[in-house]
Amino acid sequence: MSTVMVVDDEERIRSLVARALMAEGHEVVTASDGHSALDRLARGGVDLVVLDLMMPDGNGFTVLSSLGLRMDLTPVIVLSAVTDVRTRVQALERGAVDVVHKPFSIVELLARARRHLGVGATHGPSRYVTAGGVRVDLDRRRVLVDGKDVSLTQREVTLLVHLMRRPGEVCRREDLLRAVWGLDMDHASNVVEVYVRRLRQKLQPFPPIETVRGVGYSFEAE
Repeated sequence: MSTVMVVDDEERIRSLVARALMAEGHEVVTASDGHSALDRLARGGVDLVVLDLMMPDGNGFTVLSSLGLRMDLTPVIVLSAVTDVRTRVQALERGAVDVVHKPFSIVELLARARRHLGVGATHGPSRYVTAGGVRVDLDRRRVLVDGKDVSLTQREVTLLVHLMRRPGEVCRREDLLRAVWGLDMDHASNVVEVYVRRLRQKLQPFPPIETVRGVGYSFEAE
């Protein structure tokens, strides 16, 4: 698999994206600022960069400009909380191959990473996740249950794929909050329970998500 660099000054975001990429089999290196990222990129061996745009020490624009001066063609996906068109155009003009807005869907980010890493839509083995009568096309975010299309939101797909990739394992509630919603544990929130209930309703007649009381949830694929 490929080596991906994740550059973000927020440790929570670095950890979230890194875990998701490693789950797909990629090697991941991280940096907390633009200057550190440029130092690591100078050594080579990185196939894709996921780059936060706004950082206090060497922002994303600085990194893109420096890569351009070096004639470094490593593809860069920019993450940005700024949604105005001018910022997106500026990032693309400085060499970014894609721009993803924060807050982002991890499933969508992974699909974009696969595309820019050259994983073919028809040949890439990681495009589909299949288990327990459910099949998810990650590129199109299409879900089939027993061969029939099921309409899910982006967040529902993200939660479903996280569970499907760990068949038979117990996914703790706090881990789901971090991986799917990017949240630290919140005892007062029932968002996980609400989304699991929605998935069970939509995945009929095969709702393979079991509750492990007091712990979390498990995708049981027979």
